[in-house]
Amino acid sequence: MNLKKGDKVIIISGADKGKQGTISKLLIKSGRVVLEGEGLTKIKKHLKPSQTNPDGGIMDIDRAIDASNVMLQDPKTKKPTRIGYKTITKKVKKQDVTEVVRFAKKSGEVLK
Repeated sequence: MNLKKGDKVIIISGADKGKQGTISKLLIKSGRVVLEGEGLTKIKKHLKPSQTNPDGGIMDIDRAIDASNVMLQDPKTKKPTRIGYKTITKKVKKQDVTEVVRFAKKSGEVLK
């Protein structure tokens, strides 16, 4: 999975198509992501009364969606883009240091 926690993504299919959010949790084994954002993939969970929640009630919980239904948001163009990897060689204290970085394929901008 090329996505990381904190990445800004756009939903490309489903009921919330076109909405944007940030990844708050990755579920690697199941290949799903949990997004946080205003009105994104929420479900209502009915809770029974307990000691921690004596009134019970209905709670909004973020729902996980499949990672194939989201794409990274390009930092320059704000449109969906794919992720690529490249190696960069830098000179640090007279030594060559190679580093693998992620970049947006549409604009070529290096991602954090």
